[in-house]
Amino acid sequence: MKRGKKYQEALKNYDKSATYAPSDAIGTVLKNATAKFDETVEVHVRLGVDGRHADQQVRGSVVLPNGTGKTQRVLVFAKGEKVKEAEEAGADYVGGQELVEKIQKESWFDFDVVVATPDMMGVVGRLGRILGPKGLMPNPKSGTVTMNVTQALHDIKAGKVEYRLDKTNIVHVPIGKVSFGVEKLEENFRTLIGAIIKAKPAAAKGQYIRNLTVASTMGPGVKVNVMQLDNR
Repeated sequence: MKRGKKYQEALKNYDKSATYAPSDAIGTVLKNATAKFDETVEVHVRLGVDGRHADQQVRGSVVLPNGTGKTQRVLVFAKGEKVKEAEEAGADYVGGQELVEKIQKESWFDFDVVVATPDMMGVVGRLGRILGPKGLMPNPKSGTVTMNVTQALHDIKAGKVEYRLDKTNIVHVPIGKVSFGVEKLEENFRTLIGAIIKAKPAAAKGQYIRNLTVASTMGPGVKVNVMQLDNR
């Protein structure tokens, strides 16, 4: 993959083979973020687990103290009194079967997060093949299947992010925008990594966090020294 001139120039600004303390890594990423828009800063964590085994899955969610810098559009599947609760709590879209059909027939995806009450999962389950690959399927582990719709919406709007393994045992999570600055991004970073470490499966053996990289949308990745983390 050929990289642009700015990307190539950014590579000259640091030692890409070295590992850095979290704050230094984030600072380097910000210096290299030269795009004309407010780039997103992401964390990529390779874990010492085998996600093919159910007892080594890593999945969960955490509310970042400084948010993500992105306004999340939330779709809620609910019925009865929970419809009004969802609307009052700030849901962007609320409904049931009619929204399932809208997604199925019109390929409608004007939302970023899907929340469902447990009694709606029989209906929402029909969307598994559509929402699943996009990472949008509601799940109890991520707090998106719940009767406490108000709390779920509050957390999502406040900056809740979900982390889960991909097929290569790597977790990819945004921790904010370049405009946040080092201090806020580092606070979000440590909150996220703390949650991932806490979610370590009992079946995981050896070093849990194998390597960790921080990068902006258009910039190169900077490696973090995982030995400076509580990585037992």
